[in-house]
Amino acid sequence: MDVLLDRALGVLARRPIVALTGAGLSTDSGIPDYRGPGSPRRTPMTYQEFLSGEAAQRRYWARSYIGWARMAHAAPNTGHHALAALERCGALHGLITQNVDGLHGEAGSRAVIDLHGRIADVVCVGCRRRTSRAQLQERFTALNPGFVEAAGTAVEAAPDGDAELAAVDGFRLAWCTECGGVLKPDVVFFGENVPRERVARAYAMVDAAAALLVAGSSLTVMSGLRFVRHAHKAGIPVVIVNRGATRGDPLATVRVDAGCSETLSALAAVASTAA
Repeated sequence: MDVLLDRALGVLARRPIVALTGAGLSTDSGIPDYRGPGSPRRTPMTYQEFLSGEAAQRRYWARSYIGWARMAHAAPNTGHHALAALERCGALHGLITQNVDGLHGEAGSRAVIDLHGRIADVVCVGCRRRTSRAQLQERFTALNPGFVEAAGTAVEAAPDGDAELAAVDGFRLAWCTECGGVLKPDVVFFGENVPRERVARAYAMVDAAAALLVAGSSLTVMSGLRFVRHAHKAGIPVVIVNRGATRGDPLATVRVDAGCSETLSALAAVASTAA
């Protein structure tokens, strides 16, 4: 067995574990990430830009309308299933994900905090009414017949369920059926704060852990890095599994530079045997 993986197993044998996952976990499900090795430079729309007016909202929703099909049909990979298996055998007591794809729940994980929300949900900026993304997709299809065909098939998928789309002219927006307000995906945009209650629950989950396992996150943004810093300060060992360097590497007890699917599967296999 790889020496680093063996060391990681030794640390994670101290149950219970809490996991923090990022976009690198979902790349094997066909969902591109922002900062992984070889990923092109991307500039996601900020919350302030989205609220600036209909032009920005049209650009966002037209791209999301095209890209939604890939996100909606993505399936959990072996990394997601490995974490669900770790929860079932009692090794993992909670999971904090920075991803918005909902794949942890589909894989069978139950104790999940969706830190940045879920792309499958839509919220009205005005009245806060929540509806499903699938329902909104049907409304967009009715409002924009032929838009998908006009966009063509050579459209590059981007993270968070959107697509690289140049022409959005003529795309018709849908508004809240309750108050006529602006609709946005129920996710935390760049420049938007994670709800305090959600952050508090995540900190409590880390505090109750004997080890923190980070999987597939570069920890570039403070949204995830703060939990690694919190664990390190509290003396909770941190294991990081990620391809490429992360901002949390200096705080890691063990750092495994490898893919999530194979590494988490190995961890789950050992844990289930020991259970």
